Amino acid sequence: MRIGIPRESRPGETLVAATAVTAGQLAKLGYDVVVEAGAGRAADQPDSAFRDAGIAVVDAGEVWSSDVVVKVNAPTEAEIARLRSGATVIGLMAPARSPELVEQLRAAGVTALAMDAVPRISRAQSMDVLSSMANVAGYRAVIEAAHEFGRLFTGQVTAAGKVPPARVFVVGAGVAGLAAIGAAGALGAVVRAFDVRPEVAEQVESMGAQFVTVEMEQEVSTDGYAKEMTAAQAAATAVMYDEEARAADIVITTALIPGRPAPRLITAETVDGMRPGSVIVDMAAASGGNVEGTVADEKVVTDNQVTILGYTDLAGRLAAQTSQLYGTNVVNLFKLLTPGKDGRIVLDLDDVVQRGITVTRDGEMLWPPPPVQVSAAPAAPPPDKTAPTTEIEPAARKSPPDPRRRLYAAGLAAAAFAAVATAAPPAFLSHFTVFALAVVVGYYVISKVHHALHTPLMSETNAISGIIVVGGILQVGSDNPVVAALAVVAVLVASINIFGGFFVTLRMLDMFQKG
Repeated sequence: MRIGIPRESRPGETLVAATAVTAGQLAKLGYDVVVEAGAGRAADQPDSAFRDAGIAVVDAGEVWSSDVVVKVNAPTEAEIARLRSGATVIGLMAPARSPELVEQLRAAGVTALAMDAVPRISRAQSMDVLSSMANVAGYRAVIEAAHEFGRLFTGQVTAAGKVPPARVFVVGAGVAGLAAIGAAGALGAVVRAFDVRPEVAEQVESMGAQFVTVEMEQEVSTDGYAKEMTAAQAAATAVMYDEEARAADIVITTALIPGRPAPRLITAETVDGMRPGSVIVDMAAASGGNVEGTVADEKVVTDNQVTILGYTDLAGRLAAQTSQLYGTNVVNLFKLLTPGKDGRIVLDLDDVVQRGITVTRDGEMLWPPPPVQVSAAPAAPPPDKTAPTTEIEPAARKSPPDPRRRLYAAGLAAAAFAAVATAAPPAFLSHFTVFALAVVVGYYVISKVHHALHTPLMSETNAISGIIVVGGILQVGSDNPVVAALAVVAVLVASINIFGGFFVTLRMLDMFQKG
């Protein structure tokens, strides 16, 4: 079968559905791959790069007569008319929001596979185009915001004065939101983020940002996507959005609901209350926007000098990288569709991934697909009704532990300690007090340190181990053989800790060296 990669007809589009590398990978699956002349020029993929990879560069007519046509954007009505009956077309189609397009594809008798309908399950992650593009778009949103902000993101102390770090507020902690959090944090900003899904709080905090909490009922997502907020949730978050946006220098909104217009989160009143020079990047502009005043594909400057960016081509502004990621997603899809690696598509509608992306097939409407259970939270296993059940006698049931046992154990331990302290040398109590205080202080110090700093903290404890070595050396010459033996063991163990700590420190320093 022949795969055709056409030049995108959407005005201003910079992406291409396959790069020279990914087109070569499709050819290795047994397909005859052809690319329209000039298709990858805007993505740093000249025709010569495809020819060097053994891919034929042809005219548009030959591409659209292929058995399979792979695009980035959905085909237009004119492009659908150029497809031959029985052909397969693959691209971003948004079938839930494009019923007219789906009907045109059905009437044309073609098989249409929507790359943006890949279900969110683990084994389909390598084909998830939306995540790939959202990752790039989130990063680019921060770059665009930094350009408009015109000031440093990171805080500095200079001879000319102190520069405070920029404060960034990210709404939505999906793929795009997390990418924005990472990029803003890497530039040195203080980042705060919010999402209606409570399970993403750990992800936000692991990237060094602070997760904003709101007193409201929140449910764990069952499909990986945020759901439309209830009236009570919207009321609870409205005040928070207003406070966070007014305090932020940069606001990045990413809230989307699959198949629905984007929720309105930031009001015009809030925008009017933001500081002059603040920047808002509304990544939901293509679906109506999260911010009142957003205009798709335009830059808006309000009367109080707040800039609102409604760019919908953020991923396309890094065309080379995005095209490579999109092409890799396409290759992974074809690996699934070509089990024999013989250059022939075998569409298995019993497979949830293939069924989920199939919009039409041979004149038959297959959208929407049956729901797929892709719970983000582990579900409790159903009870085994076939297993025999036995009634446990009341006497055999496990009784709850008696709370008085802890009091008895504490009393016995206190009595034992008193007996030891009475018979021990006078210096015992002072040494034991220091030991107990060290344990308490060490516990609270370690527990209050962020997990990302545990490794450098471990290497810094070499100084403590050095004190142990000195103390052990002083006791090695003791007349008491037990004390001498313990001193030798202490010196040995502490020395291992010291050398190991220095080795870890050296490895950490190597990570920050170029070359």
